[in-house]
Amino acid sequence: MTGRSAIGIDIGGTKVSGALVRDDGSIRHRLQRVTPHRTTSPDVVLATIVGLVRDLLVAAEQDQHGPSPGRSGTSTRPDALVSAIGIGAAGWVSSDRATVVFAPHLSWRHEPLQERLAAILELPVFVDNDANAAGWAEWRFGAGRGEPNLVMITLGTGIGGSLVVDGRIQRGRFGLAGEFGHMQVVPGGHRCACGNRGCWEQYASGRALIREARAIIDTRSPVARELSALAAAEPGGLSGPMITQAARGGDRTATELIGEIGQWLGVGLANIAAAVDPGGFVIGGGVSAAGELLLGPARESYRRCLPGRGYRDEAFISAAELGNDAGVIGAADLARSALR
Repeated sequence: MTGRSAIGIDIGGTKVSGALVRDDGSIRHRLQRVTPHRTTSPDVVLATIVGLVRDLLVAAEQDQHGPSPGRSGTSTRPDALVSAIGIGAAGWVSSDRATVVFAPHLSWRHEPLQERLAAILELPVFVDNDANAAGWAEWRFGAGRGEPNLVMITLGTGIGGSLVVDGRIQRGRFGLAGEFGHMQVVPGGHRCACGNRGCWEQYASGRALIREARAIIDTRSPVARELSALAAAEPGGLSGPMITQAARGGDRTATELIGEIGQWLGVGLANIAAAVDPGGFVIGGGVSAAGELLLGPARESYRRCLPGRGYRDEAFISAAELGNDAGVIGAADLARSALR
């Protein structure tokens, strides 16, 4: 391995992913750990991150010197193996990229993650929001290459977002910019976990897709026969990937449900365009696996709702290219950029 790679860590509610990432965005090694069932303890997640990083450091040393039978740790200083560690966390991160202010799925409240990890691992550590990490990766190496003003939207259980302007992540005064999922699109609408009603993510996310599918199944309508059969066959019940699978197989109801999510996606994108006028939107996250079944209706809705339509240039709307690797690639590259 020529030069030093950086380590990227992507923290989710049920697993922690890590990778050794080269400076061109390619991945040298990747690992994943499942967080213990039903625990959200900050200390447990911290220990999981530390174990993952140490395993990746061993892999980096083996790249340099070859495997040594029986050796479980590293004999080389960590800073000689990798340049920095980047953490992408699903939550609100302070503007100095040191503290996870609020991460609902991990019970982190003002968690000094940078300080704690740096003391243990003896390497520079930089913490960021996971959507910022994914957006940076797509801007640097993926579907947003060459576009100076880019918005990344991640559609999962909820909606995450990030904004890159002139080569810089826009974090806002307090580090909380990009929470587009909590724009209010329906006053008095569905209750959101943030405490408000009618947030965008209640209408254009994986949670919204499953809620609407369950609602039509509960009516016992004949048009929901295939979705009902899929839900009954799975121990875990209905899921977003199951609905996408049904739509790709030609099920009209599943296709209609994904199209409705796409329409709401377009509404929110038009609102963002009115505020920040980006050159492009990149759509990632699990729901984006529906591809054009989602993005086609989103583009139509976007054009219909765009302020000044017909008299202004339109931003492109593209699917993300890096998939599940975007978080670790972006976290690593953001950490490496911070050192510069």
